[in-house]
Amino acid sequence: MGSIDYWIIVLYFGIVIGLGFWYRRRASRSLGAYFLGGKSIHWLGLAMSGSVSNFDITGTMWIISILYVLGFKSMWHHWMWGFLMGAFFLGYMGKWVRRSNVMTAAEWMNTRFGSRPGGNLARTAYALMAVLTLASFVGYAFQGIGKFASVYIPLELLAEHTSIGWLQQMVTVHEADVLAVTIISVTTLYVILGGLYSVVVTDIIQTLILTVASLVIAYIAWSELTPALAAELGADWTSLRVPWRVEEFAGVNSAHSELFGAFVIVWVVKGLLLNAGGPAQMYDFQRFLAARDARDAAKVGAAWSFFLIVRWAMAVGIVILALAWAAGVKDTEKIMPIVLLRLPEGFRGIVIAGLLAAFMSTFSSTVNSGASFIVRDIWQPYFRPKASDRESVRFSYVATLFLVLVGVAIGFKAKSIAEIWNWMMMELGAGVVMPNVLRWYWWRMNGWGYSLGIFVGIALALAGLFVGDIPSFVTFPVICAASLLASIIGSLATRPVSQEISISFYRSVRPFGLWGPIHKQAELSAQEQASKSENVPLTIFNVVLAMLAITGLYLFPMYLVGHWYTASMFWLGLALAAIVALRYTWYNNLPEPGPETDPD
Repeated sequence: MGSIDYWIIVLYFGIVIGLGFWYRRRASRSLGAYFLGGKSIHWLGLAMSGSVSNFDITGTMWIISILYVLGFKSMWHHWMWGFLMGAFFLGYMGKWVRRSNVMTAAEWMNTRFGSRPGGNLARTAYALMAVLTLASFVGYAFQGIGKFASVYIPLELLAEHTSIGWLQQMVTVHEADVLAVTIISVTTLYVILGGLYSVVVTDIIQTLILTVASLVIAYIAWSELTPALAAELGADWTSLRVPWRVEEFAGVNSAHSELFGAFVIVWVVKGLLLNAGGPAQMYDFQRFLAARDARDAAKVGAAWSFFLIVRWAMAVGIVILALAWAAGVKDTEKIMPIVLLRLPEGFRGIVIAGLLAAFMSTFSSTVNSGASFIVRDIWQPYFRPKASDRESVRFSYVATLFLVLVGVAIGFKAKSIAEIWNWMMMELGAGVVMPNVLRWYWWRMNGWGYSLGIFVGIALALAGLFVGDIPSFVTFPVICAASLLASIIGSLATRPVSQEISISFYRSVRPFGLWGPIHKQAELSAQEQASKSENVPLTIFNVVLAMLAITGLYLFPMYLVGHWYTASMFWLGLALAAIVALRYTWYNNLPEPGPETDPD
């Protein structure tokens, strides 16, 4: 690393912390301003913020790692985290979330299940699940940023200038951990200061930096690729075909099992269920709640995936450059920082600043959302129900620090990015996905059933930490089935949600699914039917079209960077055809602009 690179990175950190101070007064006006930006942020800004929040440095390192090993077949792996989520946000879920008119996803439980004991328990269950999940994401980010920074910052050199034994051990044995704690501390500072305002504004800046950096890396890889390097990838590397077995992994202790086909089945099922259950990452929910109205929320969903296109081009580019510049890397999770170290001075600083921006974006969104659950759904209802906005904002600083400390502790315990990621997605995710789906589509679901399903699922996911290495195609269906059964039994064994609450929710959100009895009682007017009701076949068709468009837009630059031009043009053509169709089937049917009723 050259001095220019370090100055660029320091300058960037100074700017984002300055923005936190700039927005401090505006964000502290009220809790709604702090967590939802006063519902005055433009939909494009929210989409850029949500999108770049998924462009995290740890996730990108993991994407490149499995792409390096599996080739384009690794795209099936990304179903586990619902990478086609934008299609569901666009089709209907963005509108549903915004029409809920709450401040947090846990508070949504009272809108759906009421404020009696069952609804309050559901709200608490969701909040606890969210805090656990988001703390795990902080730990996951901790693992990635430590590995990333340790390649660029030779902290071990400090050991030569000190005789203090414990300090020498910290900067040599625990170098990655020390760097991770330092970077997380700086990021936490600007999150605490500015709330969602600073998060979104810095996310927009970070989107621009990441886009430029990704395009330049993709171009360098495209220009460096030679027939000899392409041959090293192998003829099957660009194939999306799913083999039932990957013989290279037989008997190897790897996250990618030999029975690849079995894993693909559970990944695809998990992804579909995850997206059907609403925004998966809790900060995703927050972006749609912050939209000005349901129309803007749908537009947020449409633009969400667009800004991630360059991420996939960069991923392929770094894999190609790894063959040319960093062959024989033992820890594939370090491929990205090792390759970037070879970039020209100056530009290298911009790229690393952009990727640090990606880390800060995801981390800030995670922590801001997690603090909102602690404050709004645990502290206020149970400890300070009459707290003022100023007092609540002050306590949010404490909640933010608490969440970060728990996440860092989790990060210290994890051994790798893959370990913590697979547990979060396939075990913890299995424990909560079925209750989250049922809450939208089944009228008979109540707060007791939701809570029981969540608690049973989380208990089984935590129990999985203490048993042997069982593949997820075994654990996922078992945990899902147990959580589903608990939700159904808990709902049917207790009283249903009151008709008044169910009808109010249905009239406001207008979900489809198993809502027949409530639909009959709602007595919708013709105007209400026309303004909010979903044309279910058309909505599902739009979701499928959007899935095709997103898949095509992701694969098009990946094939382009590798000089596979025929495949690249095929996927681009498919994406453009789907987008043109959506212009008439989706955009022309968006709800009219108009204010929504805000939560208290």
